[in-house]
Amino acid sequence: MSENLLTDDVTKAAASSCCGGGSCGTGAAADAPSAATGVRETYLVQGMTCGHCVSSVTAELKKLAGVSAVAVDLASGNVTVDSDQPLERSDVAEAIDEAGYELVEHARA
Repeated sequence: MSENLLTDDVTKAAASSCCGGGSCGTGAAADAPSAATGVRETYLVQGMTCGHCVSSVTAELKKLAGVSAVAVDLASGNVTVDSDQPLERSDVAEAIDEAGYELVEHARA
């Protein structure tokens, strides 16, 4: 488990006190989503620097149909998404863009 892995519980608190794009130093640990059923995909996202970034990306990805969980590793930029079916790359890219960041790479986990 990565020390910098952030999920919803951590990011909700961080979002209200965001540093506005600087380094928050929120190194709280949390478990990655579990994909007991469905699909788990991992994406590389560029530009995230703090808890607010994580919160924004998480919120936008959770709006996609079928998404059950999102976990972001801030240190690596990896975003893991659990869903009940494979997601269209264009939908994921659009959600990440809406959050203000860039989808760099996609690899199945």
